[in-house]
Amino acid sequence: MIGFLRGTVDTVQDGLAVIDVGGVGYEVRISADTAQRMAACGREEEVKIYTYTYLREDQIALYGFWYPEDLELFKLLITVSGIGPKGGLALLSVGSADDLRFAILSGDSKMIARAPGVGKKTAERLILELRDKVAGMAAQNMGEGTGDGGPLTGLSPDDFGQPAGGEDAASEAAEALMALGYTRAEASGAVRNVMKKAGKGGEAPDTEEILKAALSYL
Repeated sequence: MIGFLRGTVDTVQDGLAVIDVGGVGYEVRISADTAQRMAACGREEEVKIYTYTYLREDQIALYGFWYPEDLELFKLLITVSGIGPKGGLALLSVGSADDLRFAILSGDSKMIARAPGVGKKTAERLILELRDKVAGMAAQNMGEGTGDGGPLTGLSPDDFGQPAGGEDAASEAAEALMALGYTRAEASGAVRNVMKKAGKGGEAPDTEEILKAALSYL
């Protein structure tokens, strides 16, 4: 398997790039976002493209991504029944990878169904199967960052009017929101609103429930 290619961009055309690695040209299928980034590079500028190797009896193809996180999202997409590598690339070409993550987390099946070959039912199944995984990836990526990306502080049971136990889920949801681009203040404010409402009765919501409700505030 080929994990990444490091070389110069020879050509970019119609979702296909040729990367010159030591005099060997590798054809790589790419999303619209990656194509734009490659096209902006000079011919002598070195690039690093993270790749997925697709193997079949009659075909070997490389799919390339500018960021490793986008490659991980692609790998998740192709686990959904009815979405192969071609469909995964189409999904990542409708908008940015962050747009797609947000659509999955917020349940926006209409945005997802804009991808060629992806109907409403497939979009809804994709959301159902991947929402928890995408939320987990977002929280993990945020946790691996530095500075403002650490766990939220100051979340106590008294803030939510409920027994202890919901703070971890609240923190994970807030970190996922920050990974999607919201500021710390926006994320914590939305999560607090959700938790205070949930604290009026019943069991503490889990991370997915908090995240979905918080997105409605934002």
